[in-house]
Amino acid sequence: MCVIWGVPYYFIRIAVGELTPATLVLFRTGGAALILLPVAIARGELRSLAAHWLPLVGFAAVEIGIPWLLLASAEERLSSSLTGLLIAAVPLVGVLISLKLGTREGFGRPGIAGLLLGLAGVAAIVGLDLHATSVAALAEVGAVAVGYAVGPAILARYLADLPAVAVIAVSLALCAVVYAPVAAFQLPHALPRAGVIASVVMLAVICTALAFVLFFALIAEVGPVRATVITYINPAVAAVLGVAALGERFTVGMGIGFVLVLAGSALATRRPREPAESPELRYS
Repeated sequence: MCVIWGVPYYFIRIAVGELTPATLVLFRTGGAALILLPVAIARGELRSLAAHWLPLVGFAAVEIGIPWLLLASAEERLSSSLTGLLIAAVPLVGVLISLKLGTREGFGRPGIAGLLLGLAGVAAIVGLDLHATSVAALAEVGAVAVGYAVGPAILARYLADLPAVAVIAVSLALCAVVYAPVAAFQLPHALPRAGVIASVVMLAVICTALAFVLFFALIAEVGPVRATVITYINPAVAAVLGVAALGERFTVGMGIGFVLVLAGSALATRRPREPAESPELRYS
């Protein structure tokens, strides 16, 4: 998950060079829905969603529809480094949400320390690139971080017992239907470059269809808050990709930050110790 959702920043940056944010969201969600919907239909899983349409729509909006539009819009004006740094706040937002909902997953002082350590590592990796020119774009990425934290909470609270492929397939299809009328008036006048087309395909197939299936499995395994800690590794993946593919300079801060990110993620996702059994239980 850390790798698969670490590369979209790169592909989004390429795609928005020739596609509008709404068009990119349509192609990404529509392409992934075309892959997953037939699977859900063949399994007969769609009928199980009928009684859960309200949280399903909410999940689709806060996890996919709104964040992906805002992220594509923000990356037209912000550096990928700054975007990654801001998105790394998702686990912290997730902890606050879990406290509010009363679903806290045993995050004690070590867990909070791990979250802060990971955030410090991300800051070192991206070099605190704060040369943003748009306050609106910063607000957009902040809203993305909130959405990415709320989405898994909705999933775990209301949709956890439903078929994962059906949930994500219908969510993607709903978003595609919503964006289709808008994107219809924003389609490019000429066929995009091969790099743009390849980026859209990668975003739809790998970074969406495959990624969400894996993400649902991860949430089931470690819980919604711990699952969002993957956002600590994403900027590290983006940095490595930038060095390898774009010839960007690798700094000492990136190396130190990557170590801090890994250490913080391990500390934050560590399960709490089980309470010791009482003598009465031990010998009963």
